[in-house]
Amino acid sequence: MDDDDFYDRNLALFEEEMDTRPKVSSLLNRLANYTNLTQGAKEHEEAESIGEKKKAGKSPQMGTFMGVYLPCLQNIFGVILFLRLTWVVGTAGVLQALCIVFICCCCTMLTAISMSAIATNGVVPAGGSYFMISRSLGPEFGGAVGLCFYLGTTFAGSMYILGAIEILLVYIVPEASIFKGDGSTMLNNMRIYGSICLLLMSLLVFVGVKYVNKLASIFLACVIVSIISIYIGALVSAFHPPYFPVCMLGNRTINGHDVGEDCGKTFLETISKTAELSVTNFTVDYENSTGQPTLAPAQVEKPTKLWGHFCPSQALNATCDEYFNSNNFSEIQGIPGLASGIISENLWSSYLSKGDVVEKRSLRSSHVAHPASIERPYVFADITTSFTLLVGIFFPSVTGIMAGSNRSGDLKDAQRSIPIGTILAILTTSLVYLSSVVLFGACIDGVVLRDKFGDSVKGHLVVGTLAWPTPWVIVIGSFFSTCGAGLQSLTGAPRLLQAIAKDNIIPFLRVFGHGKANGEPTWALLLTALIAELGILIASLDLVAPILTMFFLMCYLFVNLACALQTLLRTPNWRPRFSYYHWTLSFLGMTICLALMFISSWYYAIVAMVIAGMIYKYIEYHGAEKEWGDGIRGLSLSAARYALLRLEEGPPHTKNWRPQLLVLLKLDEDAHVKSPRLLTFASQLKAGKGLTIVGTVVSGNFLHSFGEALAAEQTLKNLMDKERVKGFCQCIVAQKAREGISHMIQSSGLGGMKPNTVVMGWPHAWRQSEDPQSWKTFINTVRVTTAAHLALLVPKNISLFPSNSEPCTEGYIDVWWIVHDGGMLMLLPFLLRQHKVWRKCGMRIFTVAQMEDNSIQMKKDLATFLYHLRIEAEVEVVEMHDSDISAYTYERTLMMEQRSQMLRQMRLSKSDREREGNPGSSSSRPEAGGAARNQAQLVKDRNSMLRLTSIGSDDDDDTDGGERDRAASGGSSEHHRRVQMTWTKEKTSHYRATHSGCSTPEGFRDMLSIRPDHSNVRRMHTAVKLNEVIVNKSHDARLVLLNMPGPPKNTEGDENYMEFLEVLTEGLERVLLVRGGGSEVITIYS
Repeated sequence: MDDDDFYDRNLALFEEEMDTRPKVSSLLNRLANYTNLTQGAKEHEEAESIGEKKKAGKSPQMGTFMGVYLPCLQNIFGVILFLRLTWVVGTAGVLQALCIVFICCCCTMLTAISMSAIATNGVVPAGGSYFMISRSLGPEFGGAVGLCFYLGTTFAGSMYILGAIEILLVYIVPEASIFKGDGSTMLNNMRIYGSICLLLMSLLVFVGVKYVNKLASIFLACVIVSIISIYIGALVSAFHPPYFPVCMLGNRTINGHDVGEDCGKTFLETISKTAELSVTNFTVDYENSTGQPTLAPAQVEKPTKLWGHFCPSQALNATCDEYFNSNNFSEIQGIPGLASGIISENLWSSYLSKGDVVEKRSLRSSHVAHPASIERPYVFADITTSFTLLVGIFFPSVTGIMAGSNRSGDLKDAQRSIPIGTILAILTTSLVYLSSVVLFGACIDGVVLRDKFGDSVKGHLVVGTLAWPTPWVIVIGSFFSTCGAGLQSLTGAPRLLQAIAKDNIIPFLRVFGHGKANGEPTWALLLTALIAELGILIASLDLVAPILTMFFLMCYLFVNLACALQTLLRTPNWRPRFSYYHWTLSFLGMTICLALMFISSWYYAIVAMVIAGMIYKYIEYHGAEKEWGDGIRGLSLSAARYALLRLEEGPPHTKNWRPQLLVLLKLDEDAHVKSPRLLTFASQLKAGKGLTIVGTVVSGNFLHSFGEALAAEQTLKNLMDKERVKGFCQCIVAQKAREGISHMIQSSGLGGMKPNTVVMGWPHAWRQSEDPQSWKTFINTVRVTTAAHLALLVPKNISLFPSNSEPCTEGYIDVWWIVHDGGMLMLLPFLLRQHKVWRKCGMRIFTVAQMEDNSIQMKKDLATFLYHLRIEAEVEVVEMHDSDISAYTYERTLMMEQRSQMLRQMRLSKSDREREGNPGSSSSRPEAGGAARNQAQLVKDRNSMLRLTSIGSDDDDDTDGGERDRAASGGSSEHHRRVQMTWTKEKTSHYRATHSGCSTPEGFRDMLSIRPDHSNVRRMHTAVKLNEVIVNKSHDARLVLLNMPGPPKNTEGDENYMEFLEVLTEGLERVLLVRGGGSEVITIYS
């Protein structure tokens, strides 16, 4: 393709970046071709016809009314309206029932406002509420709440099926019951028929979702017709109330199934046919005109059907129930009608305990002491009721507000339709519920309202008694609507689980992301059916309802939280089209959700929270990492910013001081960490607390070595994961290692979260290396940390330190407290012993007393100090008497100085050769350089024989925080010197005469006769004496901590400083050299 065709000529400046920065036109083209993901129904319907070619996707055409409003109505109106709302009104009273409905509707309205804001802040694909929460609050919250919403939807399916079976067995065909009786036998009927119904519904959903969607409109029509019939019936009752008599004994309600034709104790039977004279029940009248005898009708008192329930025999003089004897039967109108004024009786609550008789308070009765026997034909309360229980039972009737957002892909303008349709649906349903509460309280007698199953009105559905023209309108309508709602739940729940599984945030749910060839979630449907069966085995609608109440409230709570967070954080991407929201509304909705959870059932609330918390933690530790730009990340950023600004207000108090580590690691040529145990030690010291930054330096130019730096950073991250170190890694590219380390120490951290302690390795093979950069980098780092007032930890023989899988079962951590530098030596062993590796080690503290010190008093003072520090340790004061400098010390110092001078001559000779412009200009130069190397080797060998062998020396030629590639750096610096300086023969001869006095064998012999510097001898004496004492006392210690002397102010003595440190630590297996940062890190005060 021609370049002129591929790139716009006006964008030639940007053609090299077209891969990463596309033209605006191509970007807009991709966005325009983006197709919304629908909820899933359309694709499944199209794919069910085998062999059918894939149809061209039609643009979404559904508007607000058909796409959001009606689906929300269908999902919100449900079984509770028809089966339990009358009971809620009768039990709680009209006022408290209005309060329950109002609180629940406020909860869903506030949630709908928050949901509208989230749904209009971009496209909401399959998954609906799960997608909204997970993309707003992150995968952990999304997975936890998504599963809660899934469980809620699944248990809602159980509740709808139980409701349908209750309508079938109680109101439509009671004779279909397999087990006869009440209570537990009825629950067994519910279990059997419910399981059969669940199986049939699951098969229907498995066969095809298109059948469910086609039936949805029929089910919705049933709901609307039923509700309209209730309103018409209520209005008609004002003029012609329906006849539903209720039999009362005193003020106790009698079960209508046990009432025969007469509501009374006895009835008068009248006989009007001709009978024999001998019949004693009749009298003969001879006073008629014909003179023929006639039989006058007589009335005989006989016991009614109810008599047999209260008396042991049919005899009128039988001994009957005491309450039965004391009270008379009466008959009241079950539906007095809208104009009756019955609402005044129904305003107040009438909570009952299980087994209490439903009573009418306005009727008089002579109460007896003993309670009503369950064998009598009264209407009893089947459960103990309370305000909180009714909230939990009613709340499922206001759920279903997510139906519109779940279908966002099918909508013509989802940004406009979802808020309008959802809020209108909630307003409509809230108005219906509130008006229904008032109508039920104004039209139906209280005893009928409190009669959950309609026993007082001969088994009619209570809400059906108000319906016009016949109760069967409600019975049939509610049956089909509950069946339809159950099918919708069994259709939606598996798709929600499939959406969670396909996001791959919960590993063990992956299998449920698969399904049939057309995408039907077969495995998810199977799991849904099994969970729904658990709900059906509970068998009680009143016990299942609070369970799904918890899960829905949990979901709504996090929708509100998501909206509030996004609003408060002012995320740049938070630009919802729906503007009528505020964080206070979301917060109020969240508060109401939380309150309702604990009001309805505190133990269910705790269980739901524990389940959500366990899922959250599982996803956090084992789930796939997802970056969805969620609000929790934004919250973390805001919290981190706030905390960092607070930390800037002043330095941390001594009580809050903890080592914030900067660990310097060295990578080899293959980008492998040379001393991974350094990070192991850091993890043991931190025990997961505080700040840890792991850094390394890559030699080279940043422009050329950027990829290498990224690879090094990834290597560090992998090692941190392996060692379970929580922290950050930093990789700096610099020409020289010492410069890179200096930059890292200066720039690491942010605000108050800056490292206060540097951990670096010991340059083990610094003696064997002709290149001085290894120990020079080390000493430069010591100086930089001192200048920056940072503490420094240098583990020596790090390869011998225990790994995290090698705990020390015994032994001691020995602290040699030579000088006080802030208390680091006291704090570090305490921190190490928090880790399992060092937990069983004891702690010993040694301090050194000079001749003029009172060692006994020192020991007492030290013990008191440790007591106040709350640190348990053995204390010992070691006396170091003044002694003459030994010959060994003198010889050791001499060898050190000779070696330093010889190595300096070697490097100088090498430098001279490289600086000469013509290598052949002087024939004596190679020989002189060779002689210097040979004689220096003699001194090195002699020195090696004298010194004690250091335990665990490695062959590293650099510090653990050093350079990656010495050759490249060295070559470039030498080339730099050659470019900058031009050497002539005269200049070279003059330089040799002034700087190379010892380059001849004679010069060497003169040098070997020099006397060592007195200050060096004194320092060596201290090192030797201290080493003798330390080795004597701590040779068997698991770890030795001692003060690290500071480097000399004069840089010419740097190499001698390294020798002093080497002598100080000789013969010790594991050593940690500690240098304080100049501030106190431990205090005796609380």
